[in-house]
Amino acid sequence: MRYVILMHDNNFLGLNRMGASRGVLRSWAGAMLASLAMTMVTLAGFATPAAAYRASIVIDADSGMVLEAKRADRRLYPASLSKMMTLYLLFEALDEGRVTLATRMRVSRRAAGQPKSKLGVKAGSTITVHQAIQALIVRSANDVATVIAEALGGEEWKFAALMTRKARELGMRRTSFRNASGLPNRRQITTARDMATLARAMYRDFPHHYHYFATRSFRYKGKTYQTYNHLLTRYPGADGLKTGYIRASGFNLAFSAERGGKRLIGVVLGGGTPGSRDRAMARLLDQGFARVRRAYAKLPPPPPTKPILVAEGDWAVQVGAFGDLGSALAALRATRVFVPPSVALAKAMVVPAEQGDGGLFRARFVGVPVVQARRACLILARKGRDCEVVRHTPDTDAILMGD
Repeated sequence: MRYVILMHDNNFLGLNRMGASRGVLRSWAGAMLASLAMTMVTLAGFATPAAAYRASIVIDADSGMVLEAKRADRRLYPASLSKMMTLYLLFEALDEGRVTLATRMRVSRRAAGQPKSKLGVKAGSTITVHQAIQALIVRSANDVATVIAEALGGEEWKFAALMTRKARELGMRRTSFRNASGLPNRRQITTARDMATLARAMYRDFPHHYHYFATRSFRYKGKTYQTYNHLLTRYPGADGLKTGYIRASGFNLAFSAERGGKRLIGVVLGGGTPGSRDRAMARLLDQGFARVRRAYAKLPPPPPTKPILVAEGDWAVQVGAFGDLGSALAALRATRVFVPPSVALAKAMVVPAEQGDGGLFRARFVGVPVVQARRACLILARKGRDCEVVRHTPDTDAILMGD
C-alpha cells in the first residue's frame, strides 16, 4: 500500500493513503491554510511603519525641493485624488470668467447614477459651482465630479482628456486620467510625485481659492456633511487638501501644512487603513519640518540691511501701453472678463507716461497682491494678451476708469 507524507513548512501533517477520500484531502488543505494564516499573522507583527503604505513624498511648497521620497515614481491608482485636477480645471474656468461661483450646472442622468460616495443630486436638477467645490472637497462626491466634467467638457471622457493634457503642462509625466472622480479604471494612474506636483500647483496658481481645501463641513439641502480628511482637524498647521480610496488603491492622502512660515506638502498612496495612512502622513511631515528647521539653523545670519517695506498696493497688473487714452480704457474693459476677481475688482486706471517715454497711456489694475498679479498675467498670456507685473507709484495725473 502506498502513502503520501503531508508536510507544510517542514511540519509533519500526517500520512495520506493513495486514493484516500476527498474528505481527508480537504482536512489536510484546511490544516495547510491555517498554518499559512498563522505565518501571515506572525509576519504582520514584524511589519515596519514604512510597510503601511505603498508610496510617499514630502516637498517644500515654495521651492518644490523633495525632503522625503519612498517609491515616489511608482505608478498607482489615484482614486479621489483625481478630483484635485477636476478642481484645478474648475478654478481655471472661474479665473477665466467662463463660470462664476453662482453658475448653475445641470445634473445629467449619467451624473446622478454615479456610485458612492455621492451627494445624491437628482437628474434634471442643478447645482452651483460654489456648492460643487464644497461637495468635491468635503464629500468627495462622484456624482458632482461628473456634473463638473460635463459642464466644462461636454462629456466626461473629453474632460478627462483635458485633465491629462493639463497634467502634462504641469509636469505630471506619469499620470493619466479617464474620469473626473477617480472611480476604478485601470488606465487612471499616477504617482506620489505627480500628485505632489499637482497639490503644489494648486497652491501656487490659485492662492485665492486654496482656502476651500480647509473646509471641514458644508450644508446642502438642510443636511450637514463632514470632511473625510480627519487629519485636517488633528495636525497642527494643517490646511488641506484631499483624501481618496478605492479597493485597488488603498487609502490615499494629499496634505499640506504650514509651520513657522514654511509650508510642506505630503502625499501618501496605498495606506492600509485611514488611521495608518494619517499616522504615516503626520510622521512624515513632522520629519520634514524637523529637517527644514535644522537646515535653517545651519545658515549664517543675514547681513544687516535697511528694511524695504513693500505694501500690497505697490504692485499692479499692466495690460498695455497705448498711444491714446481711449485705447487704454478699452483694454481695461476688455481685460476684466479674463482676470481673477481679485484683479477685476481692483482699481483700474490709466497712467500717462512722461513725454520722454513717447506720451503713452499705461493701462493698469493697481493695488493687487503680487502672487495674484502674476497669476493674472499667466491667464492673459494664454489668451495672447499683453501683461506684466509692475511696481506702481501713486500718480496724481492718473485717470480712473469708471464702472
